[in-house]
Amino acid sequence: MTDQVLTPGATEVVGRARSSRGRAASARVGWGVAGVIAVVVFWELYKFLGPADGVTVGGDGSAGSGVILLPRTHDRAMPHVWDMIARMFAPTSGGDTPPLILSVAQAAGTTLGLAALGWLIGVVVGSLLGVAMQRWRLVEAGLLPWIVVSQIVPLIAFAPVVNALGTQIDRSGFPWPQWFSVALIASYLAFFPVAVGMLRGLDAPDALHLDLMRSSSAGWWQTLVHLRLPAAVPHLLPALRLAAASAVVGAVVAEVSIGLRGGIGRMLIQLAGQASSDPAAPWAPTFGTVVMGLVAAGGVALIGVALHRFRRGEDTA
Repeated sequence: MTDQVLTPGATEVVGRARSSRGRAASARVGWGVAGVIAVVVFWELYKFLGPADGVTVGGDGSAGSGVILLPRTHDRAMPHVWDMIARMFAPTSGGDTPPLILSVAQAAGTTLGLAALGWLIGVVVGSLLGVAMQRWRLVEAGLLPWIVVSQIVPLIAFAPVVNALGTQIDRSGFPWPQWFSVALIASYLAFFPVAVGMLRGLDAPDALHLDLMRSSSAGWWQTLVHLRLPAAVPHLLPALRLAAASAVVGAVVAEVSIGLRGGIGRMLIQLAGQASSDPAAPWAPTFGTVVMGLVAAGGVALIGVALHRFRRGEDTA
């Protein structure tokens, strides 16, 4: 097999396309950095100009009464950005304890692992549901409304129920560690976008292509593997990114709700309880949660790179 030789004109077109993609990627990074800078500037500007005690409407004048229209700007409620950054490199709880940023990294690694497991479970369940709904329209009509309704249930109320069920199962003799409840709750948020994205993607092929598969005597399975699944990739990748972010949120909320130790959710609650004396400390796990979301989305982006040949027509903006 001989290598294909490009003409000078074709080489120029390929070069322009690569240059255009490079500029687009640089522009996205630049806008992302500009967005972070804008948030920092707005934070510090409001802290400088805003009222120290905020603006409250109604109430009897006591603390916590009334409706807060503008947040407080004193140092206990709204520390400076540079104080938050400096606190991350200070000891976690004084003495010879490691820097707070290392403690946050360890806790974030634990939570990210549980979120990844939840994401994987959600992807498998959501994909199977999407395939079933595409295969049998009766299943779609009966199942899709319940899938949508399932996302209305407040997660902070659903998490203790899952943990209680897991405890009962564990007592019955079947091992059910508490961390698995966190992963299961994370999958509860992750499966929904995958199921909807898979259903939409499997229905994406044109009728002309479907007729061509039928004329070739291709069965349902062959059509699924060779036509529907490749066509679903541009719809499925955004759903996977959303599922990854949702899994991180679900894992953090689950840790807070069921009190699992070692994760970033538990650390966030512990440091928030010390906010009156150490107001900058709770922001370190908050930033860690943001980084977790970016890492999760970046992992899905790597999957998109591996599937780049199926991504024609995807909106990459």
